[in-house]
Amino acid sequence: MKSNVAVMADEDTVIGFRLGGIKEGYPVKNMDEAGKVLEDLINKDFSVIITTEKIGIEFRDTINKLTNERALPMVIEIPDKSGSIKRESDPMSELIKRVIGVEMVK
Repeated sequence: MKSNVAVMADEDTVIGFRLGGIKEGYPVKNMDEAGKVLEDLINKDFSVIITTEKIGIEFRDTINKLTNERALPMVIEIPDKSGSIKRESDPMSELIKRVIGVEMVK
């Protein structure tokens, strides 16, 4: 697997990452489109897929199903332009626990 990074999010977020040097950007307009693009990206040669928290919450089962059996790609969820979402568990801590097998203590 190559060491590639892709971002899949709303158009403004994708443009911001492209300005930051991420070449693989996939803007999506709705959740139906996001689901299809997410599955395609997970099955391609990407090491890291960056998406928004809203998309991550909407497709939690899909992300877990397609990534639980392997370490890569890592799906990183970030706040979108409207800000962070309050959640019961921190997906970054869950990702670290899954990948290295150690729970991070706050």
